[in-house]
Amino acid sequence: MNTTYDAIVIGSGMTGGWAAKELTEKGLKTLVLERGRDVKHLEDYPTMNQPPWEFKYRKFDSKQDRLEYPIQSKKYNFSAASKHFFVKDSEHPYSHPEDKPYLWFRGYQTGGRSLLWGRGSYRWSDVEFGANAIDGYGTDWPIRYKDIAPWYDYVEKFIGVSGSKEGIPQFPDGHFLPPVEMNCVELEVKKRIEKHYPDRKLIPNRIAHLTQVEPGQFKGRSQCQNRNLCHRGCPFGAYFSSNSSTLPAAYATGNLTLRSHSIVESLIYDDIHQRLSGVRIIDAETHKVEEFKAKIIFLCASTLPSTAILMRSTSNRFPNGLGNSSGVLGHYLMDHHKNVSGSGEFEGFEDQSYKGFRPGSLAIARFRNINGQDADFLRGYGLWGSASRAGLNFNQAGIGSDLKKNIVQQGSWRFSLSAYGACLPYYENKVELDNENRDQWDLPLLKITASFKENEMTMRKDMKAAIQEILEVAGLKNIRTHEGSAIHGDAVHEMGTARMGSDPETSIFNAHNQCHEVPNLFLTDGACMPSSGHMSPSLTYMALTARACDYAVKQLKEGKL
Repeated sequence: MNTTYDAIVIGSGMTGGWAAKELTEKGLKTLVLERGRDVKHLEDYPTMNQPPWEFKYRKFDSKQDRLEYPIQSKKYNFSAASKHFFVKDSEHPYSHPEDKPYLWFRGYQTGGRSLLWGRGSYRWSDVEFGANAIDGYGTDWPIRYKDIAPWYDYVEKFIGVSGSKEGIPQFPDGHFLPPVEMNCVELEVKKRIEKHYPDRKLIPNRIAHLTQVEPGQFKGRSQCQNRNLCHRGCPFGAYFSSNSSTLPAAYATGNLTLRSHSIVESLIYDDIHQRLSGVRIIDAETHKVEEFKAKIIFLCASTLPSTAILMRSTSNRFPNGLGNSSGVLGHYLMDHHKNVSGSGEFEGFEDQSYKGFRPGSLAIARFRNINGQDADFLRGYGLWGSASRAGLNFNQAGIGSDLKKNIVQQGSWRFSLSAYGACLPYYENKVELDNENRDQWDLPLLKITASFKENEMTMRKDMKAAIQEILEVAGLKNIRTHEGSAIHGDAVHEMGTARMGSDPETSIFNAHNQCHEVPNLFLTDGACMPSSGHMSPSLTYMALTARACDYAVKQLKEGKL
């Protein structure tokens, strides 16, 4: 294998795939380093069409699975049908304080967690980008919506996002494919909610699913079939993943080389030229150490691995981690808090139903603290929900003709809502290298210390009360609300440990995701985020990546890198 390239991208997931596409399409010979195995679209989706009865336990995980995957098996989409896309916790340990649990969900393979994400694709507004400046928590974002809006356009047109234009300022509209249809009860609940609340709309969720494909559009991908088998790997390429979309585009240029089983040990800093000269890797299978050189390097390994790589990349100039003169590296770890929900019974429409397994839900955009402070907590939350009918229960007790009748008899309608909330950036929420405990490649384990605090707990009270009230307004009966545990990592939106900012004394990367102190280093995954927002950050990651690649290549061509 060649050892010298124009660009090196570390990671092949959500942001790594985008970096590979953009850099190769701009003519750069690019090496993508993936620490896990290679997974090719279609070829390596072994369960994509397998029916439940062909699994030993009808898809349910076994006792052995829970021993090998004690953390991963807590994820809603972990099962015998998808476990091959999750890491074995027994092989990839980490630590946290006993009183501060942390759930770290991972997928080490080509495409990373882009094979496993929930596909929510939301533009952030200046309500989110300007939050730190207004309330003083965290460093101010070095960009605003106007800076990233053209890149949201660019990304949406390529990945395909279904949704409806609603004119909600804090929930910006985008370039949408037709939305997933709402069912009859959802449309009725929508009428009731919007009649009562002038500031709230119940709308189709915005998801990266192809609901309509015109000839020549979305090369190699086809329309969503509503199978609800997404996390096995979609043979239609109907939802966006690196494997079905960005990496094939990169391969088509002839400029891409992907090296699997390549664990990045550190980035190599050149003291004389004050630039990175390359990347040092450990082959995951042979344990052999190798080095690759490039003019620019994009760090896209996901939040915690990217931060660990920076921490391990020490030198005379950067004894505390690459580019870390500010001292903020590893701090301000954020995630969204969840597990607040409610549901109730809806009377009527028993003569109507629906078909298929719709991949998306509904959304109520954030309505707290939009035009000033109107709640006893900072920031805000959004609500997601749906209506469905009970029924087709094959596990109920019975015998004979009565059982056969009951099995195929649909029950009543239910409508439910659940909340996702913002987390403030706290210095003490952090990740560190545990140099006393090492993995099988002799790299220090990560110690993660993070918890939600008073602001989030106050917000959760409001979430629960708001859900109760909205369900009452919707006319539901027998309403039940629930508040579960708030554990960092549970939302799988970890971010913030190598943040962007205008001031090098309080941040590591600038407005173009370029390291303040190491100009040929760019980082565009969740580590760069100065705040958490209240909704999925994935679309923002992708837009930041495309924007940073455009800037980096221009800088390279001008001889500035």
